[in-house]
Parts: sequence; C-alpha cells; structure tokens
Amino acid sequence: MPTSKPESRPAKYRALFANVLFMVLVYVGVSAFQARNMLSTNRQPAPELQVETLHGAAYDLATAASRPVLMYFFAPWCHFCAASADNIVRLRRLRGEEELAIVMVALDWQDRAELHEYSKRHKLNVPVLLGDGKVAHDWKVYAFPTYYVLDSEHRVAKRDIGYSTQLGLWWRSWIVD
Repeated sequence: MPTSKPESRPAKYRALFANVLFMVLVYVGVSAFQARNMLSTNRQPAPELQVETLHGAAYDLATAASRPVLMYFFAPWCHFCAASADNIVRLRRLRGEEELAIVMVALDWQDRAELHEYSKRHKLNVPVLLGDGKVAHDWKVYAFPTYYVLDSEHRVAKRDIGYSTQLGLWWRSWIVD
C-alpha cells in the first residue's frame, strides 16, 4: 500500500492563503453584484427625504444638521434587520449625535403599533422615520437592511446591503468626509 508524503508547511500555508483569497474574492464579487442597483457612491447628492417620524414630528434631510448621516432602511419583519438593529443601538453609544446622525427608515410596515413594538423591543435610541414605496424607490432600496452613509454635505459616500456587525457599521461610518 503506497503512503503519501505529508505536505510541507510552506505548501500548507500557500493552500490556506489560496483558499482565503478565493473566499475574499467571492465575498467582494457577491457584494458588488448585490450593490449594482443601489445609489452610486460617487458623492452625488442624496435623494430628498421628507417624512414623519414614528412620534409624529416632521423630518427633512435637507434641513438636518451638516454632519455625516447613517441611513438605515429596514422592515420590521426582517430578521437580518432585527439582528442589525441592536448593532445600530450600540453604534449610537460609540458615536455621539454631533459626530454622526443615525436614522432608521421603516419600509414595508403595516401600522405604527408594529413599529412602536419594534422600537421598544430593540430599545432603539435613534429616530425612526416612516418611509413608503416612494422613499424605497428614490433611495433604490430593494432588499433589507440597506445602509447608506452620507457625508456632511449629504452626498452618498458609502453603501451596503444585508446584515452588518457593530464593527462593520462603525467602519463604514468612520471616515466619510
């Protein structure tokens, strides 16, 4: 019975590196494919956003303070959104309101009671805005959650789709100007 010679350490490391590189390339490719229909990140002005907050106040992005903004679009029935919501809450604790505005825009919701319950369950510490189909269309939101990071002039600087860790949210919103 022939025996095979064990691989040398450099060969094992090359194989490991090749596998990791392949996984990274697949991840980058899938991410680029998912983001292909989102708003461009070439610093074009963000779409208008004039909506009501969950608590009945008017919100207009155009009159919001001149600071970076993390726009988090979610649906209350979305499990990935629920998992990310807790990361948004922790990000708010890490990044002060004067440094980064964070708003959550509810899309595909049934009624305010559903959103109040969602807000209470996740102990949301950021404004929840009441979006609709027009907002989803204008902001090119076709999956949940969707993130956009706007610079201090409210131009689209970064974007992403899907679950994001607290570190991922912090990283995306860190340097935008």
